[in-house]
Amino acid sequence: MSKVNDPRLKLGKAIRARRIELGMSQEELASRADIHVTYLSSVECGHRNVALLNIIEIAQSLGLLGSELFLKADI
Repeated sequence: MSKVNDPRLKLGKAIRARRIELGMSQEELASRADIHVTYLSSVECGHRNVALLNIIEIAQSLGLLGSELFLKADI
């Protein structure tokens, strides 16, 4: 799998884009999703294989369904 098509990278970019669109800091999103900010940072960079429950928490904290986040990520 090429790095460009890596779903971890696509998901991370979609999370970051939505977070910025909402004017939210990483700290605020991490707090809302009940995850550590360094974990969120590594997710946004595509370095983590995120667990489903964390994806759902992040999506909900961004005002999205998990499926909507996947659509934004084009996964």
